[in-house]
This record gives sequence, structure tokens and C-alpha cells, in this order.
Amino acid sequence: MNTEFQYLTGFGNELETEALPGALPIGQFSPQKVKYDLYAEQYNTTAFTAPRADNRRNWFYRIRPSVVQGDYEPLDNGLLRTAPITEVPTPPTMLRWNPVAIPNKPTDFIDGLVTMAANGSANGQSGIGIHVYVANKSMQGRYFYNADGELLFVPQLGRLILHTECGKLAIKPGEIAVIPRGIKFSVELTDSEVRGYICENYGHPLVLPERGPVGANGYTNQRDFQYPVAAFEDLEGNFELVAKFNGNLFRCDIGHSPLDVVAWTGNSAPYKYDLARFNVMNTVSFDHPDPSIFTVLTSPSGTPGVANVDFVIFPPRWMVAENTFRPPYYHRNIMSEFMGLIHGVYDAKEHGFVPGGMSLHNCMSPHGPEAEVFEKASNAELAPQRYENTLAFMFESRYVISPTKYALEGKERQTNYADCWKGIKKYFKGA
Repeated sequence: MNTEFQYLTGFGNELETEALPGALPIGQFSPQKVKYDLYAEQYNTTAFTAPRADNRRNWFYRIRPSVVQGDYEPLDNGLLRTAPITEVPTPPTMLRWNPVAIPNKPTDFIDGLVTMAANGSANGQSGIGIHVYVANKSMQGRYFYNADGELLFVPQLGRLILHTECGKLAIKPGEIAVIPRGIKFSVELTDSEVRGYICENYGHPLVLPERGPVGANGYTNQRDFQYPVAAFEDLEGNFELVAKFNGNLFRCDIGHSPLDVVAWTGNSAPYKYDLARFNVMNTVSFDHPDPSIFTVLTSPSGTPGVANVDFVIFPPRWMVAENTFRPPYYHRNIMSEFMGLIHGVYDAKEHGFVPGGMSLHNCMSPHGPEAEVFEKASNAELAPQRYENTLAFMFESRYVISPTKYALEGKERQTNYADCWKGIKKYFKGA
């Protein structure tokens, strides 16, 4: 844990925190008068009537209520897009991209958002948007919130501090953070350049996957998820609040910092997680296990066991399977898979898939190891092997993932991606 920051722990816990003593009312949420002359404001990310186990809400005790702001006006969306993607047809082609370059001109988090793909419908509250962020300056005098979905940050380059209504989160490559739908925040860079991936989840808020026969321990543990303590800004001046709403960006003037929450209690707050704390389960006999055993977070859909989106990682681990082709097998899948690489080398793609890069293998599009990896893995000595210095991830969804026009036509696309399989040989000798 970063010693400059304090955190509360426990995924989905009912938490409470105050930056000034006594700011949090006891025994009720909305007293006639709140200490320090604060305003009480409820914030809900599920319907009032959602079952108790699924219900998510906070009570904020803030210097001004959120209604104190100007009128919104449209803002240029830039390269930001929202599902459904209709600007270009979605091909079944296997796709791969080089990293999005850090801009030469000063660019903050909002201006550096690039949408690569999306599925479902933000308006219909299903599916996801997949974005890359690139920035070389902190947000200055600007704040942002997203009414279309929660944001899963996957840093790949550089460290960030997320200043939110609930407090501050410091994240770096190898960690993730989730900001719930509608939470206002700003992004401070602690390195000169940053790049990473964002999954914008339009659907059910992310939860921990079930463990099933694994039992009470393993995979992600609730205790390892960290939430911010209250930390408010009492600032007045000329600020800008940017909203992503119904697929478009809007801006308004605001005369104070909206991060003015002095105390809060609830279970819908930003959180972070160190991916190194994921307790990997793997085969100790034979055959390559399905990637679902590496699921960190999941957004369920209306069909049990079929995710709106799974966030899956491929971390350092031991491989010991006997008489087994150890890299991911060739396959076609009803689920659609968008992958990124945080650092190192991914075992199925030793060339061309680089840190900061991406690939998309859509529903029923075949994929698997490149020719060189197949040859090496088919003839390797099967001693226990430690996969080191690697961290890849996947956003896997039940819905076809549609790339944007920029993703299909932009300079990052590797138009020769399919060549990695052209060297696959025919070995069949017949009966």
C-alpha cells in the first residue's frame, strides 16, 4: 500500500469515513441540520428497490449539493464513442493493434480518450465500451463524471492519482481501479506520461466471481480491495465539469470543486486492487484450463454463467501440466475476447503483441497460438515451468464487440496480423 494514502478494505462492504470529526451523522442519514453546516445527499447506482444484496448507494455530507452548477452545453467527443457502434460494419476478422502513442501536445485524461470498440447499448444498460487513455498532463480545473457506466482502469504506463468525491486512490501498472457510474473525479499524473485501458461497463456493476468447488478461498479475496478515506477540496474559482451522458460529452461551468465531500457512508465507492494479490488456481495434472479460472471481476447478465463482461488476467504462475500443450489451445468461442498486455510477453503470441497493444477475437472467430509458438510448445520438455515477467488481461463479453472506425482505419492497426498463423504446417499422414 502507498504510505501516502490510507484506505478502507473489503469488497462491497458498508463503509463509513469522515475527514472532520463528527461530520458523519449517527443513527440517521438526513438530520435536520448536519454538523459543520454540511448538506446531506444520497447517491444511488442501483434502483431504490434493488434487492438488498445488490443495492448500492452512498450518503454524502458535502459543502454544497451537486445541483449547484451551470447549464450543460455540448463538447466535442473527439475519438470517444459509445455503443451501439454503427459508423462501420463489424467484421469477423481477427484484429490486433500497436499501442496508441502518447500525444506530442499537452493532453489530459479527458482529451486523451480513444475508443477502440464497444458492444451492447449504453442506453439499454448492457455491454461495454473499451477505451485507451493517453495523457501527459494532469487535469487542471476540470472534473469528469460518466453517467453511462462505471469505469475500470487498467494502467499500462505511468502512475495516476484519482481524486474522487470519496477520496483519493493512487494506482500504477499492475493495479486496477473502478470508479462507479456518476462519481465525479479528476486525474493527476505522478509520471510525465501515462497510458492504459478502460472498460466502461454499461451493465450490472462489477462483482467478484463465484468460487464454486474451489471453496471459501482463492482467486480474489474481499480483504484485498481498497477504498479511499474521505478527503475533501474546499476550493472556489472557475472550474469546468465534463459529463459523459447518453453517449456524448457535455460541459458546464462550476464555481467550486465538486470534490467537496467531507464524510460519506455506503457501499458504492471507488476502489483499487493489486493484481499481484490474485490467488491463481491452475491444473496440476493435464490439459490447459479454461481462462475463466483467471477472472478477477465480473458483470453478470440476465443469463446465469454468461457475463456481460469478465475481467480476466494472465499473471505470473507455474505451469506443470503433464502430456499437455501448455499455451492456450486453438479455439472458437461464443464469447468475444478483447485482450491487452500490461508488460512482458503473452505465451500464445511472442511477437507483435506488445505492452500497450491490443487484440480482438470476436464471437466464433478462430484464434490461438502463432505458428512458432505451436512448434515450440509441441516439442518442449515438459518440466515444471514458471511464467515470469508477464501480465496480460482480457475483457470477455457475451455480446459481439464492434471496433470503431478509428480502430479499423487508424495507424495502430496491424493489417498483417493474420500472417502469424500462415506458417502453420500440415502434419497429417492419414491412416
